[in-house]
Amino acid sequence: MRTEHVESDLTVIGGGLAGCCAAIAAARQGARVALVQNRPVLGGNSSSEIRVWVCGATAHGVQRYARETGIMGELFVENQYTNPDGNPYYWDLVLLEAVRAEPNLRLFLNTDVREVEADGPPDARVIRSVTGWTMGSERVVTFTSPAFADCSGDGLVGHLAGAEYRTGREARAEFDESWAPEVPDDAMLGSTILFYSTDAGHPVPFVPPSFAKDISRTSIVDRRVIRADAKGCAFWWIEWGGERDIVHDNEEIRDELQAAVYGIWDHIKNSGEFDADNLTLEWIGSVPGKREYRRFVGDHVLTQHDVLGQTEFPDRVAFGGWSIDLHPPGGMYATEPGSRHWHPDGVYHIPLRSLYSRNVTNMWMAGRTISASHVAFGTTRVMATCAVGGEAAGTAAALAVRHGLTPRELATGHLDLVHRALTRADGPHLGVPADDPADLALTARARASSQLRTLAVEVSDGTEPLDDALGIVLPADPELGALELLVDARHGTELVADVHATSKPQNYLPARLVQTVTAAVPAGEKQWVRLDVGWRPGTPQNAFVVLRADPALSVHRSATAEPGTLVLRHREPAPDEQWTEQWRAWKRILQRESLCFRLDGPTSAFAADRVVGGHARPYGGPQMWVSDPLEHDPAPWVELRWDSPVTVAEVALVLDDDVEEDLINLHHHSTPFRVLPTLLRDYELQLDDGGGWRTAVHVTGNRRRHRVHPLDAPVDVRALRVVATATNGAPRAHVVSVRAYGSATRR
Repeated sequence: MRTEHVESDLTVIGGGLAGCCAAIAAARQGARVALVQNRPVLGGNSSSEIRVWVCGATAHGVQRYARETGIMGELFVENQYTNPDGNPYYWDLVLLEAVRAEPNLRLFLNTDVREVEADGPPDARVIRSVTGWTMGSERVVTFTSPAFADCSGDGLVGHLAGAEYRTGREARAEFDESWAPEVPDDAMLGSTILFYSTDAGHPVPFVPPSFAKDISRTSIVDRRVIRADAKGCAFWWIEWGGERDIVHDNEEIRDELQAAVYGIWDHIKNSGEFDADNLTLEWIGSVPGKREYRRFVGDHVLTQHDVLGQTEFPDRVAFGGWSIDLHPPGGMYATEPGSRHWHPDGVYHIPLRSLYSRNVTNMWMAGRTISASHVAFGTTRVMATCAVGGEAAGTAAALAVRHGLTPRELATGHLDLVHRALTRADGPHLGVPADDPADLALTARARASSQLRTLAVEVSDGTEPLDDALGIVLPADPELGALELLVDARHGTELVADVHATSKPQNYLPARLVQTVTAAVPAGEKQWVRLDVGWRPGTPQNAFVVLRADPALSVHRSATAEPGTLVLRHREPAPDEQWTEQWRAWKRILQRESLCFRLDGPTSAFAADRVVGGHARPYGGPQMWVSDPLEHDPAPWVELRWDSPVTVAEVALVLDDDVEEDLINLHHHSTPFRVLPTLLRDYELQLDDGGGWRTAVHVTGNRRRHRVHPLDAPVDVRALRVVATATNGAPRAHVVSVRAYGSATRR
């Protein structure tokens, strides 16, 4: 055997999405990183070995403007371009390329960490090293570093180091969680094995193996949805092991799951209930996709109340939006539904104090192992949420090492370092304003060649009946003036609208009634009906206008939409809905489309000054500059100008990748664009150093959101401009943020 010793600033154990994002984030902060993965591919449950959809804050379209940014956002956008058909092997490549692109990051695949050297008292343990066996090459590798991140999913490293952790379900009384059981128990969410099928073009027999489960003798046939055309995660409910020890009984769980898969396939092929003669199995997983095991205890345990109440932690560093999604311990054999869901009203925050161990002083954690109750874990466990937590933990770990701080010291005494680093990296936190004094843009005046001032969609492509209430979300910045709608009326009636405020800046649901307005509507078609709203909130925010149901009315719709607007329909829950908490009454109906409307009065929601400071994603409004249509302003620009020259070494742009567009790696649903249309395709970065404008950077074919442009040498400038010469399809130029720094990003 060969023995090796690897020294770094941070050792990340686990190459799932949490570990990948933690490692990339730390490397981008200038830390030397070792990423250790015990499988031959990256991605964990999302990899080609297991093939689970990467779900996250969008909750399959339930949450609005919720798609992750930061490194996870980069991966989604890149996958959309390189892998539009959702090939799981291409997704492996997206992750591998992202990791290999970082010069500060060393990757160790097939390396299973089994030994941990740690010392210190129980309340202040310190990890000194971890040692892994690299399968296939007979190497024993010991990794030493001042900090470690357990992103392993099962939490073996933290367990061996003596970190406090929880398993199973807490009692309801411990955190006063209504979805917790009355009595604590060891039950967990089970594991899953998936399969893919394909049409061979000719009849293919299937002879089941002797161990295939006869599912007719189980509740599966009656309680679960089986379709011949389904594959992959459509069979998420093939789940078992919640009443076993998920790790120690892993082999038994794998055997049971594979027996069930072959039994389900036997039922599809041989029961005579399906048109499946030409179908054959293309792939079946051999590695169970685990949902739950150890959850380490940090300085804060995230609970049901934090998720549903969207607690605004001072140390918020990441966000989620998936429902609290709990499954019965019996998995596929349970007689109750395979899952139940409780969605928060919008995305919720994850604090830094949930991303490090409270008793191992140099251990960070991300992914399934973060500090959360079992109920809260029901939402934090999904992979895109694991990923954004990974980026936050990796960023914080690099900062803590650089400044000689423990995780607790960083989280409680130097939080500004984390927030500013995440902001500069376009990281995945929410509601934290950009206030970094290193950003020279904060002292500049912004102006633009044009801006979107009037919101109007006037070309009709059909109608939406008002059989149910419709909701339209509009920015109220500085006010929501009169609203006109294009309406058909079968007979004379009144159009009644309720104007609501939302409860939080990241929410898109009606929460507080502001006013009710009515307008008489005579019988007729294509009438512009005026609702005299006139709401001026104290601060810019979204207004949710509810058009009350009236079977006599229809509202015209359009195939185009204005930025920052949404249209939703109200639906009552089904009479037999068992878990009424999970019902989201307002659901979007017009994707990339709109109602025909006109707003009376200009809006400031898309002004040039939106590119300075503020927020880098929708939050109480769209939070970006938008130009006039390119046909009227063919080379729109947005400019920063200083009263006195400033020295600029790097300019960073955050462009609009439309976080309302719900991307997914293996395509549970399809998105028609390989590149998001709202992204600038071609642009120039121009500088005025006192001698007039000169082009410092010229970009063509852009498909990314966050672009960092270090200059050849620091330059004293009076102004800088971003000049848009083409988009990827949007009719206007969009820019979220323009930032300028006197020194280049640490790498």
